[in-house]
Amino acid sequence: MNMINLSTEAQTLNEQMAGLDLAGRLALAASLGGRVVFTTSLGIEDQVITHVIGTHRFDIDVVTLETGRLFAETVQLIADTESRYGIEIRRFYPEKADIDAYAAQYGLNGFYDSVEARHACCGVRKVKPLARALTGASVWVTGLRRGQSGNRADTPFVEYDAERNLLKVNALADWDIDKINALVADEAVPINPLHARGYPSIGCEPCTRAIKPGEPERAGRWWWENDEKRECGLHVPEAALPSLNSSEL
Repeated sequence: MNMINLSTEAQTLNEQMAGLDLAGRLALAASLGGRVVFTTSLGIEDQVITHVIGTHRFDIDVVTLETGRLFAETVQLIADTESRYGIEIRRFYPEKADIDAYAAQYGLNGFYDSVEARHACCGVRKVKPLARALTGASVWVTGLRRGQSGNRADTPFVEYDAERNLLKVNALADWDIDKINALVADEAVPINPLHARGYPSIGCEPCTRAIKPGEPERAGRWWWENDEKRECGLHVPEAALPSLNSSEL
């Protein structure tokens, strides 16, 4: 399907999903045809989506980006979730050659030194593996929510991702954290124990801290940077990110 048709379809689906519950939204996504992929970070909102996919046995591939720098609790939760729902969460890893090239240019932990270096690290450990995870996909399901950050305040239910030429379904776009917590409690959804220790948003261990009272949900991500709208690059166009300054990355 061409760009114009996909963009029009996204607008139509966005209106349809507004009136559906989460199971209905995921059922609609699964019915769109082609390969439907859900990328989970194992955060609490993603666990809610995995719970619904696993409970209803929707034909949606569940994948995760195993960056090599995840918390041990996150890695364990992958296995626990697979066992709970009887599903496979396919892991996508960074390439060793890319990690070596990054370390040679910036140092293994060079992401603390500049925004450019941090984006380059995310590019190697997350963006490039994501590209492999979405190969052949026609629909990409995410756990993005409007309440997560200012950068996500206008998140639609469905949008056309022109960079990847697919439909992006943000099934929890209008959910707040209270609604998510209620479902987790009612359904005994397995979640990362770090949430109870002040980590509402969990990424790589070196780049995530607990938040302070009153801080936004994603304040603990790349906390040393000043930009309140900081992102890793998974959900923003590549052209909007600083240059990685390396043809190898």
